[in-house]
Amino acid sequence: MQGELKQFSDDEIKIFTNAATFAEELVAEHYKISVSEWSRYKYDIKTMENLVDGEIIRGRFAQIIRYEGKKKDSLLGTASFDLYKICIQDSAVLNAVLENPGLNLFAFTLYIMTHELVHVVRFNRFMQSFEASDSERQAEEGRVHGTSREILADVAVDGMDDALAYFEKWGEKTDGLFDG
Repeated sequence: MQGELKQFSDDEIKIFTNAATFAEELVAEHYKISVSEWSRYKYDIKTMENLVDGEIIRGRFAQIIRYEGKKKDSLLGTASFDLYKICIQDSAVLNAVLENPGLNLFAFTLYIMTHELVHVVRFNRFMQSFEASDSERQAEEGRVHGTSREILADVAVDGMDDALAYFEKWGEKTDGLFDG
């Protein structure tokens, strides 16, 4: 099915939104991020319906793209900021859930969003440069997967064990299931 890409249905968007909200809470708790600090992290989450050319990729569940934001009517370069856009690839997510009967959409997308938000925190805290070499990106994926597993290990969510098991072999399956 090379041509048409699937999009989340309305019901799947609700499940994804709940998973994303829960992931924000878990990541904030893990990193001890207050509500006011979290609001300073500039990121947006979009699913296939709202992605444009260049934000849609095949073979990965998500990617983060860094854009330069600037306050309206500001001429100063110092007024610019990094805006991270988390681009969820609905089709890849839905295909994985369909092809792996043990996976459920909530637990699977909870893992994906936790993973992507860990990247956002690490970029914002300068724990990792967005502009990294391929080998450093691969090493960073390993660190982010480890942190994601740590955050989610004791979360009581149906299907979480299957989602964690799925991502346990991320490095063996591909050069990365995410692109951050």
